[in-house]
Amino acid sequence: MKKEPTKRELKKQELKEKLLQAARNRIKDNGLSGLRARDITSDAGCALGGLYTAYEDIDNLVLHVNSITLNALGAELKAIAEAERAPVKRLIKLASGYLKFACDNHNLWSALFDHRMPDGVDVPEWHLMEHAVLFEQIAMPLAELNPKLDRDELATLSRSMFAAVHGIVSISLQDRFIAVPRAQLDKQLTQFVEFLIKGFEASNK
Repeated sequence: MKKEPTKRELKKQELKEKLLQAARNRIKDNGLSGLRARDITSDAGCALGGLYTAYEDIDNLVLHVNSITLNALGAELKAIAEAERAPVKRLIKLASGYLKFACDNHNLWSALFDHRMPDGVDVPEWHLMEHAVLFEQIAMPLAELNPKLDRDELATLSRSMFAAVHGIVSISLQDRFIAVPRAQLDKQLTQFVEFLIKGFEASNK
């Protein structure tokens, strides 16, 4: 029989959720830079010490915000993959969907890659595992295009393709002088993925 949570446990969970939402709203509106514990706890309506009761520290809280973002991104990419059967078109739509998510959720998306743990502190394994959503939908169509790839080759290729697409999106959204203009980015990204796939297919002949 499942044990019912105590009032203290329920109160702590409520505090965790308030702090998580407050931190997420801060990052969504203002980005990760300048995020302060005092602002978060003020928004959540609790004392500064409440943050350290609910979470190990502010970095741990940011990891949980990033966890929500990864889950949302993973769900969108999965929906795209399930709606397109053709592997080449699926990869193109996944790249386009990744771009759209980055544009629609820019500050939250940026926090996934901008956040750094303090020196000497490793990212927890549970959070590292959550990053698999960035690659898993890419692996499936690549395996369909070349069933001979073993598991390690497929994992490496999936990460390489993600890195290439992410690099274009990341640089372009920073509005650097070498960036592709936003109006042309989706088209250029499609052409780039098509180019990658042609090279991939040619190397398998």
